[in-house]
Amino acid sequence: MTEQRIDLGLTATTPASGGCGDGCGCGAGGVASTPTTRAATSELRVEGMTCGHCVRAVTEELTALDGVEVVDVELHDGGVSVVRIASTGAASDDDLAAAIDEAGYTLAR
Repeated sequence: MTEQRIDLGLTATTPASGGCGDGCGCGAGGVASTPTTRAATSELRVEGMTCGHCVRAVTEELTALDGVEVVDVELHDGGVSVVRIASTGAASDDDLAAAIDEAGYTLAR
């Protein structure tokens, strides 16, 4: 079993207003100027993923959900892959599971 990480070419950008770029609302001095929604993270174990196409299918389904901002897949060819999701909390666990299913894969139990 091999572990493979696939770069999807997504990059973070620093907003024109400055700050750290993580969406926290910090400005000069690093103090939040407005209240912001913190990102929640979820980690799912997914069976059946074997290649870059699998990663793209799962990533596309998950990023189509409201609130999902970042998807990171740690591919374990033929094993159980780890999918990490950062979201604003709008997507429920059921929504995440349904997106994995829609992509054609199953959650590991």
